[in-house]
Amino acid sequence: MTGIAYVVMGVSGCGKSTVGRALAARLELTFQDGDRLHPETNIARMSRGEPLTDADRGPWLKAVAAALRPGTVMACSALRRQYRDLLREFAPADVLFIYLHGTREKLLERMRHREGHFMPVALLDSQLATLEEPEPDERHLKVGIAPPTAEIVATICSRTNQTICPNGHGGGI
Repeated sequence: MTGIAYVVMGVSGCGKSTVGRALAARLELTFQDGDRLHPETNIARMSRGEPLTDADRGPWLKAVAAALRPGTVMACSALRRQYRDLLREFAPADVLFIYLHGTREKLLERMRHREGHFMPVALLDSQLATLEEPEPDERHLKVGIAPPTAEIVATICSRTNQTICPNGHGGGI
């Protein structure tokens, strides 16, 4: 098991859960979806198309941070620097952010084709406006979402210089 927790981050529709699950399976780590840690009031707000405030996000982010144990892959939007700082401060492990990014058009296409998610397409622009891409001084990888999931996971493994992919098995799932 590794001493690092991985946060797969980005706006809604970028594939955080899909890539996070695939990466966790590939590395034989535990996957958690940060969306499942939202209080019901947050889910109700977003379901109504209302963006969350920083006050809404605070308790949720602390719950996400507490779940960031070594060997965990967490899907969490972590859109602002201050949110990532909070996660780093309260997490009981070192954190590597994996920032999934793509065009607005690609994100909209993905959101329109997914089922059973509380986040409406109408909130994408709000998330894009909130997004602060990770800075060079933040420990992160920036990975595009256009390729298939297996290729994204292979890219993550190769770009970490096999640090997170034991025995050089970074070539796919």
